[in-house]
Amino acid sequence: PQGSEEAKAFVNAFLKRTMPKKKDEAIQDILTRKAVVLEHYSKKKTKPKRKKTKGFTAKQRREMCLFEIEPEQQRYAIFLPLHELWKQYIRDLCHGLKPDAQPHMVQGKLLKADLHGAIVTVTKSKCPSYVGITGIILQEFKHVFKIITKEDKLKVVPKLNNVFSLEIDGFISYIYGSKFQLRASERSAKKFKLKGTIDL
Repeated sequence: PQGSEEAKAFVNAFLKRTMPKKKDEAIQDILTRKAVVLEHYSKKKTKPKRKKTKGFTAKQRREMCLFEIEPEQQRYAIFLPLHELWKQYIRDLCHGLKPDAQPHMVQGKLLKADLHGAIVTVTKSKCPSYVGITGIILQEFKHVFKIITKEDKLKVVPKLNNVFSLEIDGFISYIYGSKFQLRASERSAKKFKLKGTIDL
């Protein structure tokens, strides 16, 4: 058991540690009232910041050649099975493409559909060299289509100022590239408005 002096010294030392901001006179004043409220200084907990998973930048994707198609793979015959899969996908999407199907309904479905594997033809263009290009769409970007032709040539055709025709089971649809400058993922959620006349 401690003596009264030792106990007093312990209490004073304890109070100084627990109330570092108070002076000795203030501590003694608290003791005379026989009511001690210990101050508690809690450290603010900093929440760890969540690191956002960043994808590759456009420059990094170019350097890694993620979207490049190897020259030995640039053959029309290789992608014909992809076209057959695309046709089946569109038939399922449009419930069979029956002769009595409404053109507006089919057109609306095609505008939002994935076009990788579709055979398209450039029917109109402000640049005459693009007119007549026909092939399977291998890649669709926001501003361009990458098309493989029957001559095994990979063509990069801009959407701007070009009109593309797309035929499946006798149904022909026209795509105005200037109004189609969206990524495939963005098109699926976009509402397209019917317009009477559209210029290149």
